[in-house]
Parts: sequence; C-alpha cells; structure tokens
Amino acid sequence: MTLLAAVFVVCMAFVTATLSGVFGMAGGLVLMGALALVLPVQAAFVSHGILQLVANGWRSILHRKHVRWDIVGWYALASLIAGLIVAGLSFTPSKPLLFLLLGLVPFLTWLPQRWINLDAARPPQAFLSGLTVTGLNLTAGVAGPLLDIFFVRTELTRHAIVATKAATQVFTHLAKILVYGAPLVTGVAIGMPPLWVFAIAIPLSMAGTYVGGLILDRMSDVNFKRWTRWIVTAVGVSYLIRAAQLFAAG
Repeated sequence: MTLLAAVFVVCMAFVTATLSGVFGMAGGLVLMGALALVLPVQAAFVSHGILQLVANGWRSILHRKHVRWDIVGWYALASLIAGLIVAGLSFTPSKPLLFLLLGLVPFLTWLPQRWINLDAARPPQAFLSGLTVTGLNLTAGVAGPLLDIFFVRTELTRHAIVATKAATQVFTHLAKILVYGAPLVTGVAIGMPPLWVFAIAIPLSMAGTYVGGLILDRMSDVNFKRWTRWIVTAVGVSYLIRAAQLFAAG
C-alpha cells in the first residue's frame, strides 16, 4: 500500500464515521467504495469490517440508553446463521460486481412505503433483518438501505434508530471480519493495510462518531430521513458509473 493510499484510508475512516454518526448508514456505504478503490476486494471487506465494527460499537456505546436490546438479540442470532451460510459458499465478488452491487443497494430506499410492512420491533422481523442484512452485507459489502427498510415503520426516535442500528451492525461486521479474514489465520496474503493505518484510523473513527452525534442532536426527524435517502442515492449512482467503467475495461 502506498503512503497516499494509506492517508486516504485514514481520512475516509473519520469522514465516514461522522456520516454514519448522523445518518446511520451513509458512512458505511461510502467507506466500502473508498476501500475498494485502493484495496483488493477481500482486503476491502476485512478492513471495512474492522473500521465499521469500531465505529458502530462506539456509536452504540455513546447512545446506549437509546438501544432496543430486544431487537439486537434477535438480529445477532440471525447474523450468526447468515455468516455460517456465506462462509460455506466461499463467495467473494469481483471488483466490477462489487461496485455494481454497491450501486444498486441504495435504490432500496426508494421503495414506496406502502409496499413495506416491516417493523424491526417485532421479533420475527428483527430476526429476518439480521438474516437478510448480514447476508447482503457479506456479498455486496454494505446493506444499510436494506436495514433501514426494517425501521421505516417503527415508532422509534432518530436517536433510537441510529443507536439500535449501530448495535446490530456490530454483529454484521464481526461476521464480515470472520468470513473474509479467515485467510489471515492460514497465512494467505490478501493485501491488508499495515497495522499503523488501523492504529490511526480506529481512534479517528471514534472521533468521527462523536462529531456525528453532535450533528444528529441538531437535526429534526424530517430532515434526518430526507437527507439520508438523497445522500445514499447520489453515492449509489457514482458506484454504478464506476462499475460500468470496470466492466468496459475488463
């Protein structure tokens, strides 16, 4: 990894943690694409998992009084099952396919709400969210917009939504680290960044999460939901353009 690429990863760790601290999902989407630009796909998955595990874990701690732990419990159980299934399939997307999937995922936010009758506050649907969101995260790299569908009809406040989603994503990213990081244990090189990059990026992720929380406090629930949709859509379009470029070049 070049020094420029390392600095890029470190900076994006802060920026995307701030985004996630405000919107709950935009940061992870941006970070996955940023890592895929400078790292091999498998290394991008593991690096994304490590940084997002810290950012989401710290966010859930900062907002722990707002977390709905009953939702998190059902989600965690389903994440374990999804992780075992994907690990058994030994699937790793190519870089063009990864950007294509990253570009398509945000458009889930535009599904008409009348089509959606999901509520993560209900145990069976909390379990379903863990199964589907973790599965998509392990194949497309991110699944924030899909997770958001399960919270559209909840009566939770914006703080409870961000806090609960952060706690659930701890288990999703842990699954990502275990599934794609297995080659590290066996000694297979997958182009991971050096440890000093994580040593700097992790505390910056925590700082970004704190800054995002301050911004969240100043937003209304209406602005929160409106801006989330437009930001992730814009990011998705940029990823679709990148996917088209990669498919054309390959």
